[in-house]
Amino acid sequence: MQEIFTIELSQLRTLRELRERETITATAQALHLTPSAVSQQVAALSRSVGAPLLARHGRRVRLTPQAIILLEHADRVHTELEAAQADLAAFEDGRAGVVSVGAFATAITGLVVPALELLSRERPGISLRVDEAEPPGCLTSLDTGELDIAVTVDYALGPSQDDPRYHRTELRRDPLRLVLPSAHPAASNADLDLRDLADEAWVTGATGHPCSEITTAACAAAGVSPRIVHRVDSWEAAIALVACGAGVALVPELALAARHPGVSALAVRHHQPARNVYAAVRRGSQLAPHIAAVLAALTAAARASAEAPCEAFHKSPS
Repeated sequence: MQEIFTIELSQLRTLRELRERETITATAQALHLTPSAVSQQVAALSRSVGAPLLARHGRRVRLTPQAIILLEHADRVHTELEAAQADLAAFEDGRAGVVSVGAFATAITGLVVPALELLSRERPGISLRVDEAEPPGCLTSLDTGELDIAVTVDYALGPSQDDPRYHRTELRRDPLRLVLPSAHPAASNADLDLRDLADEAWVTGATGHPCSEITTAACAAAGVSPRIVHRVDSWEAAIALVACGAGVALVPELALAARHPGVSALAVRHHQPARNVYAAVRRGSQLAPHIAAVLAALTAAARASAEAPCEAFHKSPS
């Protein structure tokens, strides 16, 4: 079996300097060493690689062919080390790194993608790895280290706002809008109340889903017991059912970022329901520069989404 040799970087640096200076005395002066120390380093390096590295040439020394081969590799090692140092410096000031983000579908389209676009312009050295993940699964993945950031919502059995395991970054309040078929008699009513739809068929999220909880709670606050006919796992499916006249729904504004033909999205006059969207990280990790940069980008994206007009939000049928 071939013997594995160990090379110290300081020895390679001495040999590289010797190539330039050509004498042990000049090399020692350049490296602030004694000539004896330079000779000892080169001798130790020669023993490590099992080959002679210097030959006398008058008052000077000449590198052997083996030394030239070694230095060709040493130059590449030096280049990689310089690149590593630059990458580490970039990481330290938040210009580089890989961050895993888990988010629910509408947060991906409405928050994570705009944040990614912002990062690609301002911090191209940061890469995002995105997983679609609903609560509570996203928080479990955060706990196990599979995710660095979980973009999620407050829900009944979720962690409290002061949970010591997490650092929270509040992103935005995401109001729920009443979504009706465009042909519905109340679709042009700018003063609509949940009680006005008490007898309607309702479309909501699957049982136990945080937004199903919000719909139930909002209706209960308005004194309405919704007649839930359809339960679905995506807001696209809910909007499609409303569009074909199968019922009405409360849909978060983030899911209405684009215009949806066949529906009208209206504000709720009383008992204005909303979900609270936030980003959670393991407590302490918010101090990592690359994670802090992504949290800042998510915050900027959330602010922009809250300020931008919603194309699907209108007061009259389209």
